[in-house]
Amino acid sequence: MLLNPLTERYLSHLRVEGGLSVNTIEAYRRDLSKFHTYMDRAGVAAQGPLISEVLTGFLQSMRKARLSRASSLRCLSTIRGWFRYLMREQLIEENPTIGLAPISRGVRLPKTLSKQDISSLLSLGPVPTPEDLRDRAMVELLYATGLRVSELVMAEVAQVNLDVGYLRVTGKGAKQRLVPMGEESRQLLQLYVTEARPQLLKRRASRFLFVSRRGGPLTRQAFWKLLQRRAQRAGIAQVISPHMLRHSFATHLLEGGADLRSVQVMLGHTDIATTQIYTHIERGRLKLVHDKYFPRMAGAVKEKKAAEGK
Repeated sequence: MLLNPLTERYLSHLRVEGGLSVNTIEAYRRDLSKFHTYMDRAGVAAQGPLISEVLTGFLQSMRKARLSRASSLRCLSTIRGWFRYLMREQLIEENPTIGLAPISRGVRLPKTLSKQDISSLLSLGPVPTPEDLRDRAMVELLYATGLRVSELVMAEVAQVNLDVGYLRVTGKGAKQRLVPMGEESRQLLQLYVTEARPQLLKRRASRFLFVSRRGGPLTRQAFWKLLQRRAQRAGIAQVISPHMLRHSFATHLLEGGADLRSVQVMLGHTDIATTQIYTHIERGRLKLVHDKYFPRMAGAVKEKKAAEGK
């Protein structure tokens, strides 16, 4: 779907200058398409002078369309960026989004899997096929590193160091980070690379780490489906997603005592505020630590036990 030349130039600017991924660019394209369609119906040029009431009407139309809060926030961010671009290009004299009331972000706690469910998922009995070994390695690596699913399926052989046990990841904004993978994941990945991957490729070459029998990388949809099948085999009742393993990775690290800054680096978050959403899991653990070690609390517990004759 192509938009008008000016909008395509803006999207090209985002791709080249901003280093945004293809998926992000397509999301921006959809948002701008909705905006242009609304402006056409309102009889207003999307790149021309715009009164705030018309822009407010567009935001109201998103609410009526029952878009999720996340989608509405992204769409508003897209529109703000669009008008900033028009200002820089000196195509408009005033930015109509300045002073626009923000959309409430709200707080959504990440959905995670319990350690027991993770153990069940990773402990499935092996099936003697190269696909099964590949799938086991992918699921293990996803949980061990907290990768985004796009980072997992697009990982390349050159990004992996199996001797040391780390993965060089290219994340959002083309930013690179090094993520340790752990010994269990390293061994399983080594087994996949030496045994299953050559069987899948059949002497063909591929730069991608995880491949299908056609020689290309798995899609995100294909990985989502195989993850569902493995979850069902593991007896996990809830529908799970690849991102839940990423959330579980971060949550379980913090539960184990990892510091927030380290988790931020491994997840590839630019802003530590994004990582702080995971600190909700700390509340229960901190309460236990407080009860155990705070002097007055500890003394009260001892007195109670003494009174009970324990």
